[in-house]
Amino acid sequence: MKDTIVIEALELSSFVGVPDAERACAQRLNVSLRLEPVRDFRALGDEIGNSVDYFAVCEAVKTLSLERPRRLIETLAGEIATLVLDQFAVAAVEVELRKFILEGAAFVAVRLRRGR
Repeated sequence: MKDTIVIEALELSSFVGVPDAERACAQRLNVSLRLEPVRDFRALGDEIGNSVDYFAVCEAVKTLSLERPRRLIETLAGEIATLVLDQFAVAAVEVELRKFILEGAAFVAVRLRRGR
């Protein structure tokens, strides 16, 4: 198993949905991320500069989610993966984005994995 940093069920707000009315108000979403750092944990030397700053990842993802409206959660999930790969020292990222919109269902989710 590769070394992984897990961020589970980070709460987000975003204007997302196909109908205009659905995008009119921010919705609660949550995202789970699995980050595969470029450095093995044994090479970190107990220095944050050698690791992935997961606080910074969370803040960047929360900011991205509010930047603009989107019709599809698939779009936002892809943008999250691109942001993490572009701004942080990760070789790969898995994203699961959940939306709480369907009556009778706990959530709807999309999952993706992207790497360098």
